[in-house]
Amino acid sequence: MTRTAFSAVRREALSDSVYRQLAGKILHGELPPGDALPAERELSEVLGVNRGAVREAIKRLQQAGLVAVRQGGNSVVLDFQAEGGLELLPNLLVHKDGRLNATVVRSIMAMRSALAPDIAGAAAAKQRAGLADKLDAVLKRMHTDQAHSRQLQNHALEFWKILVAGGGNIAFRLAFNSMTKTYTQVWDVLTPVLEAEFRDFENLDAIAAAVRRGDAETAREAGRRHVEIGRQALERALDAVEARGGSL
Repeated sequence: MTRTAFSAVRREALSDSVYRQLAGKILHGELPPGDALPAERELSEVLGVNRGAVREAIKRLQQAGLVAVRQGGNSVVLDFQAEGGLELLPNLLVHKDGRLNATVVRSIMAMRSALAPDIAGAAAAKQRAGLADKLDAVLKRMHTDQAHSRQLQNHALEFWKILVAGGGNIAFRLAFNSMTKTYTQVWDVLTPVLEAEFRDFENLDAIAAAVRRGDAETAREAGRRHVEIGRQALERALDAVEARGGSL
């Protein structure tokens, strides 16, 4: 195995720090599929942590589908694209050099465009006045805070959190949580890019009204129109960045 350099780990949250460092090296290809991780003792020495922290980190890597622990205790790197789950998305969003990974961004937006209409439709299918009341309260705050883009961004996220919780679909909710965790990593960068979507009161109002009526199809269509505004805006921004060879 080709040896790779490791950095000493900060003393706080040792197993978290070890996990992040090892996961980063796997996700960025420094430790390719099929490679064996160094033994626990060696990792403990080069990282400057106790073996318990290393053991806990490797357990997390195994749970994330990044390594498999073979007979004898050896850990072998897996192909995360074949074995991993949505929880890896936040780790893939940024290249090792700090640039935004445009391919991952586009993938997340495509998943968002696919899920959002069904999230809105599932919430409307419940036809609960209490749910519609919560959405209307958020929309009221959005109308009040129109002059503040960051506030609108916060309110828009809250609107979708209410929708996904109200729909009662656990798979939608977990996927939404992963996307949100990823999104918030580049929150400030995306504020101006997605501003037109935050200001799309027409479709957000339509979703809330459809939830109140129990009209799942109308909610679905309004959700589709709404997220398409953001998808197109982000696509234009990424195209412009790539044309000049820069980064968002």
